[in-house]
Amino acid sequence: MIKSMTGFAALSREDERATISVTIRAVNHRHLDLALRSPQSLASIEGELRALVAKHVARGRVELSVSLQLRQTPGVDVEFNEEFARALEIALDKARERGLVAGALTPGDLLKMPQAITIRERQPEDDEAARSAVAAQARAAVEQALIDLDSMRSREGDSLRGDLDSRRTAVAVLVERIAGAADEGRAALEQRVTDRVRELRTELQADETAVAQEIVRMAARSDITEELERFRGHVSHWGALADAPEPCGRKLDFLLQEMNREVNTMGSKADGLRVSELIIAAKAELEKMREQVQNVE
Repeated sequence: MIKSMTGFAALSREDERATISVTIRAVNHRHLDLALRSPQSLASIEGELRALVAKHVARGRVELSVSLQLRQTPGVDVEFNEEFARALEIALDKARERGLVAGALTPGDLLKMPQAITIRERQPEDDEAARSAVAAQARAAVEQALIDLDSMRSREGDSLRGDLDSRRTAVAVLVERIAGAADEGRAALEQRVTDRVRELRTELQADETAVAQEIVRMAARSDITEELERFRGHVSHWGALADAPEPCGRKLDFLLQEMNREVNTMGSKADGLRVSELIIAAKAELEKMREQVQNVE
Protein backbone atom coordinates (compact mmCIF):
# COMPACT_ATOMS: atom_id res chain seq x y z
CA MET A 1 0.00 0.00 0.00
CA ILE A 2 1.26 3.45 -0.89
CA LYS A 3 0.71 5.77 2.06
CA SER A 4 2.38 9.11 2.68
CA MET A 5 4.63 9.55 5.71
CA THR A 6 3.49 13.14 6.21
CA GLY A 7 0.26 14.14 7.93
CA PHE A 8 -1.41 16.06 10.73
CA ALA A 9 -4.31 15.41 13.10
CA ALA A 10 -5.73 17.23 16.12
CA LEU A 11 -8.80 16.74 18.30
CA SER A 12 -10.21 17.43 21.77
CA ARG A 13 -12.38 15.28 24.01
CA GLU A 14 -14.12 16.49 27.15
CA ASP A 15 -16.52 15.21 29.79
CA GLU A 16 -17.38 16.13 33.35
CA ARG A 17 -13.91 15.10 34.53
CA ALA A 18 -11.45 16.59 32.07
CA THR A 19 -10.64 18.07 28.67
CA ILE A 20 -8.04 16.15 26.67
CA SER A 21 -6.37 17.59 23.55
CA VAL A 22 -4.26 15.54 21.15
CA THR A 23 -2.02 16.80 18.33
CA ILE A 24 -0.05 14.54 15.96
CA ARG A 25 2.43 15.62 13.30
CA ALA A 26 4.19 13.13 11.03
CA VAL A 27 7.05 13.78 8.60
CA ASN A 28 9.56 11.71 6.62
CA HIS A 29 12.10 9.54 8.41
CA ARG A 30 13.92 6.31 7.62
CA HIS A 31 12.54 4.58 10.73
CA LEU A 32 9.78 5.13 13.28
CA ASP A 33 10.93 7.96 15.54
CA LEU A 34 8.35 8.97 18.16
CA ALA A 35 8.51 12.12 20.26
CA LEU A 36 5.82 11.91 22.96
CA ARG A 37 4.80 14.75 25.25
CA SER A 38 2.16 14.03 27.89
CA PRO A 39 1.41 15.16 31.47
CA GLN A 40 2.88 13.29 34.41
CA SER A 41 -0.60 12.14 35.42
CA LEU A 42 -0.71 9.99 32.24
CA ALA A 43 2.74 8.45 32.74
CA SER A 44 1.16 5.07 33.55
CA ILE A 45 -0.19 4.70 29.98
CA GLU A 46 2.82 6.06 28.09
CA GLY A 47 3.80 2.56 26.97
CA GLU A 48 0.28 1.96 25.65
CA LEU A 49 0.35 5.23 23.73
CA ARG A 50 3.67 4.29 22.11
CA ALA A 51 2.23 0.91 21.15
CA LEU A 52 -0.80 2.61 19.58
CA VAL A 53 1.47 4.77 17.43
CA ALA A 54 3.51 1.74 16.32
CA LYS A 55 0.26 -0.02 15.39
CA HIS A 56 -0.73 2.75 12.99
CA VAL A 57 2.64 4.09 11.76
CA ALA A 58 5.39 1.90 10.31
CA ARG A 59 8.01 4.61 9.85
CA GLY A 60 8.36 8.39 10.00
CA ARG A 61 9.09 11.08 12.55
CA VAL A 62 5.95 11.36 14.72
CA GLU A 63 5.38 14.12 17.26
CA LEU A 64 2.51 13.24 19.60
CA SER A 65 1.36 15.81 22.16
CA VAL A 66 -1.32 15.07 24.77
CA SER A 67 -2.56 17.79 27.13
CA LEU A 68 -4.92 17.27 30.07
CA GLN A 69 -7.02 19.88 31.85
CA LEU A 70 -9.07 18.69 34.81
CA ARG A 71 -12.40 20.45 35.06
CA GLN A 72 -12.42 20.62 38.89
CA THR A 73 -10.31 23.16 40.76
CA PRO A 74 -7.33 21.54 42.52
CA GLY A 75 -7.33 21.53 46.31
CA VAL A 76 -4.49 22.93 48.44
CA ASP A 77 -2.41 21.29 51.18
CA VAL A 78 -0.53 23.64 53.55
CA GLU A 79 2.25 22.22 55.73
CA PHE A 80 3.81 24.14 58.64
CA ASN A 81 7.42 23.31 59.53
CA GLU A 82 7.24 23.31 63.32
CA GLU A 83 10.88 22.42 63.81
CA PHE A 84 11.97 25.37 61.72
CA ALA A 85 9.54 27.65 63.60
CA ARG A 86 10.95 26.59 67.01
CA ALA A 87 14.49 27.20 65.86
CA LEU A 88 13.46 30.58 64.48
CA GLU A 89 11.75 31.52 67.77
CA ILE A 90 14.88 30.71 69.80
CA ALA A 91 17.03 32.74 67.41
CA LEU A 92 14.66 35.72 67.63
CA ASP A 93 14.58 35.61 71.45
CA LYS A 94 18.37 35.80 71.52
CA ALA A 95 18.30 38.67 69.04
CA ARG A 96 15.78 40.56 71.22
CA GLU A 97 17.93 40.06 74.33
CA ARG A 98 20.81 41.71 72.48
CA GLY A 99 18.53 44.46 71.20
CA LEU A 100 18.96 43.51 67.57
CA VAL A 101 15.24 43.11 66.81
CA ALA A 102 11.96 44.22 68.35
CA GLY A 103 8.33 43.15 68.04
CA ALA A 104 6.60 39.84 67.54
CA LEU A 105 6.78 37.49 64.53
CA THR A 106 3.65 37.86 62.34
CA PRO A 107 1.99 35.39 59.89
CA GLY A 108 3.13 37.64 57.08
CA ASP A 109 6.73 37.15 58.19
CA LEU A 110 6.28 33.36 58.02
CA LEU A 111 4.82 33.48 54.49
CA LYS A 112 7.98 35.20 53.33
CA MET A 113 10.04 32.22 54.49
CA PRO A 114 9.74 29.16 52.18
CA GLN A 115 11.29 26.99 54.92
CA ALA A 116 8.38 27.73 57.28
CA ILE A 117 5.32 26.96 55.11
CA THR A 118 4.94 24.61 52.13
CA ILE A 119 1.88 24.91 49.85
CA ARG A 120 1.08 22.02 47.49
CA GLU A 121 -1.74 21.53 44.99
CA ARG A 122 -3.90 18.49 45.58
CA GLN A 123 -5.46 17.09 42.43
CA PRO A 124 -9.21 16.63 42.74
CA GLU A 125 -9.15 13.23 41.02
CA ASP A 126 -7.47 11.26 43.76
CA ASP A 127 -9.37 8.00 43.53
CA GLU A 128 -8.17 5.17 41.29
CA ALA A 129 -11.46 4.84 39.39
CA ALA A 130 -11.36 8.50 38.33
CA ARG A 131 -7.72 8.25 37.21
CA SER A 132 -8.51 5.13 35.19
CA ALA A 133 -11.44 6.86 33.51
CA VAL A 134 -9.28 9.84 32.50
CA ALA A 135 -6.55 7.49 31.22
CA ALA A 136 -9.10 5.54 29.15
CA GLN A 137 -10.38 8.79 27.69
CA ALA A 138 -6.82 9.79 26.77
CA ARG A 139 -6.18 6.42 25.06
CA ALA A 140 -9.38 6.73 23.05
CA ALA A 141 -8.53 10.29 22.00
CA VAL A 142 -5.05 9.29 20.84
CA GLU A 143 -6.39 6.32 18.88
CA GLN A 144 -8.99 8.47 17.12
CA ALA A 145 -6.32 11.04 16.27
CA LEU A 146 -4.17 8.26 14.79
CA ILE A 147 -7.14 7.08 12.70
CA ASP A 148 -7.58 10.66 11.44
CA LEU A 149 -3.84 10.81 10.67
CA ASP A 150 -4.12 7.53 8.75
CA SER A 151 -6.95 8.94 6.65
CA MET A 152 -4.92 12.00 5.72
CA ARG A 153 -1.81 9.95 4.92
CA SER A 154 -3.91 7.57 2.78
CA ARG A 155 -5.36 10.46 0.78
CA GLU A 156 -1.89 11.83 0.17
CA GLY A 157 -0.76 8.30 -0.67
CA ASP A 158 -3.41 8.05 -3.39
CA SER A 159 -2.03 11.23 -4.93
CA LEU A 160 1.52 9.87 -4.70
CA ARG A 161 0.47 6.61 -6.31
CA GLY A 162 -1.16 8.43 -9.22
CA ASP A 163 2.05 10.32 -9.91
CA LEU A 164 4.28 7.26 -9.45
CA ASP A 165 2.11 5.05 -11.66
CA SER A 166 2.15 7.59 -14.49
CA ARG A 167 5.93 7.89 -14.24
CA ARG A 168 6.33 4.11 -14.06
CA THR A 169 4.33 3.82 -17.29
CA ALA A 170 6.42 6.56 -18.90
CA VAL A 171 9.74 4.95 -18.00
CA ALA A 172 8.48 1.53 -19.14
CA VAL A 173 7.62 3.05 -22.54
CA LEU A 174 11.05 4.68 -22.71
CA VAL A 175 12.77 1.36 -22.01
CA GLU A 176 10.79 -0.33 -24.79
CA ARG A 177 11.91 2.46 -27.11
CA ILE A 178 15.49 1.83 -25.92
CA ALA A 179 15.03 -1.82 -26.89
CA GLY A 180 13.92 -0.83 -30.39
CA ALA A 181 16.77 1.67 -30.78
CA ALA A 182 19.27 -0.93 -29.54
CA ASP A 183 18.02 -3.47 -32.11
CA GLU A 184 18.48 -0.90 -34.86
CA GLY A 185 21.94 -0.02 -33.54
CA ARG A 186 22.99 -3.67 -33.35
CA ALA A 187 21.82 -4.33 -36.91
CA ALA A 188 23.67 -1.25 -38.12
CA LEU A 189 26.82 -2.35 -36.29
CA GLU A 190 26.68 -5.81 -37.84
CA GLN A 191 26.24 -4.26 -41.27
CA ARG A 192 29.18 -1.89 -40.80
CA VAL A 193 31.46 -4.72 -39.69
CA THR A 194 30.32 -6.95 -42.55
CA ASP A 195 30.95 -4.21 -45.09
CA ARG A 196 34.40 -3.53 -43.68
CA VAL A 197 35.35 -7.20 -43.79
CA ARG A 198 34.22 -7.35 -47.41
CA GLU A 199 36.52 -4.45 -48.22
CA LEU A 200 39.48 -6.11 -46.57
CA ARG A 201 39.04 -9.48 -48.24
CA THR A 202 40.86 -8.32 -51.32
CA GLU A 203 43.81 -7.19 -49.22
CA LEU A 204 43.97 -9.86 -46.51
CA GLN A 205 43.24 -13.51 -46.34
CA ALA A 206 40.72 -13.90 -43.53
CA ASP A 207 39.20 -16.98 -41.97
CA GLU A 208 35.51 -16.68 -42.85
CA THR A 209 34.44 -18.69 -39.81
CA ALA A 210 36.53 -16.58 -37.41
CA VAL A 211 35.16 -13.38 -38.92
CA ALA A 212 31.58 -14.60 -38.55
CA GLN A 213 32.22 -15.60 -34.94
CA GLU A 214 33.70 -12.18 -34.15
CA ILE A 215 30.66 -10.47 -35.64
CA VAL A 216 28.41 -12.61 -33.45
CA ARG A 217 30.49 -11.78 -30.36
CA MET A 218 30.31 -8.07 -31.10
CA ALA A 219 26.56 -8.28 -31.49
CA ALA A 220 26.26 -10.27 -28.23
CA ARG A 221 28.19 -7.63 -26.32
CA SER A 222 25.60 -5.07 -27.32
CA ASP A 223 22.62 -7.34 -26.61
CA ILE A 224 20.42 -6.00 -23.75
CA THR A 225 17.82 -8.77 -23.70
CA GLU A 226 18.64 -9.84 -20.11
CA GLU A 227 18.48 -6.27 -18.82
CA LEU A 228 15.16 -5.72 -20.58
CA GLU A 229 13.62 -8.83 -19.05
CA ARG A 230 14.80 -7.91 -15.55
CA PHE A 231 13.50 -4.36 -15.95
CA ARG A 232 10.10 -5.64 -17.10
CA GLY A 233 10.05 -7.92 -14.08
CA HIS A 234 10.76 -4.96 -11.78
CA VAL A 235 7.89 -3.00 -13.36
CA SER A 236 5.55 -5.92 -12.70
CA HIS A 237 6.85 -6.34 -9.14
CA TRP A 238 6.22 -2.63 -8.50
CA GLY A 239 2.52 -3.13 -9.08
CA ALA A 240 2.40 -6.09 -6.70
CA LEU A 241 4.13 -4.13 -3.94
CA ALA A 242 1.87 -1.09 -4.39
CA ASP A 243 -1.25 -3.28 -4.17
CA ALA A 244 -0.11 -5.22 -1.07
CA PRO A 245 -1.63 -4.17 2.29
CA GLU A 246 1.68 -3.66 4.12
CA PRO A 247 3.88 -0.51 3.88
CA CYS A 248 6.12 -0.64 0.81
CA GLY A 249 8.25 2.54 0.80
CA ARG A 250 11.57 0.84 1.54
CA LYS A 251 10.91 -1.96 -0.95
CA LEU A 252 10.00 0.51 -3.68
CA ASP A 253 13.15 2.49 -2.97
CA PHE A 254 15.26 -0.67 -3.37
CA LEU A 255 13.36 -1.64 -6.53
CA LEU A 256 14.09 1.77 -8.05
CA GLN A 257 17.80 1.23 -7.40
CA GLU A 258 17.60 -2.05 -9.32
CA MET A 259 15.66 -0.43 -12.18
CA ASN A 260 18.23 2.35 -12.41
CA ARG A 261 21.05 -0.23 -12.47
CA GLU A 262 19.44 -2.05 -15.41
CA VAL A 263 19.01 1.22 -17.35
CA ASN A 264 22.66 2.12 -16.71
CA THR A 265 23.76 -1.28 -18.04
CA MET A 266 21.60 -0.84 -21.14
CA GLY A 267 23.26 2.51 -21.74
CA SER A 268 26.76 1.02 -21.50
CA LYS A 269 25.98 -1.95 -23.80
CA ALA A 270 23.51 -0.74 -26.40
CA ASP A 271 24.58 1.02 -29.58
CA GLY A 272 22.45 3.35 -31.65
CA LEU A 273 21.85 6.98 -32.47
CA ARG A 274 18.81 7.38 -30.19
CA VAL A 275 19.92 5.18 -27.30
CA SER A 276 21.80 7.83 -25.29
CA GLU A 277 18.93 10.31 -25.50
CA LEU A 278 16.41 7.69 -24.36
CA ILE A 279 18.66 6.50 -21.53
CA ILE A 280 18.94 10.06 -20.18
CA ALA A 281 15.15 10.49 -20.32
CA ALA A 282 14.56 7.17 -18.53
CA LYS A 283 17.05 8.01 -15.78
CA ALA A 284 15.42 11.42 -15.29
CA GLU A 285 12.03 9.75 -14.75
CA LEU A 286 13.54 7.22 -12.34
CA GLU A 287 15.12 10.04 -10.33
CA LYS A 288 11.77 11.81 -10.06
CA MET A 289 10.23 8.53 -8.88
CA ARG A 290 12.99 8.12 -6.30
CA GLU A 291 12.28 11.58 -4.90
CA GLN A 292 8.59 10.76 -4.58
CA VAL A 293 9.23 7.37 -2.98
CA GLN A 294 11.06 9.13 -0.13
CA ASN A 295 7.58 10.26 0.98
CA VAL A 296 6.09 6.75 0.99
CA GLU A 297 5.74 4.87 4.28
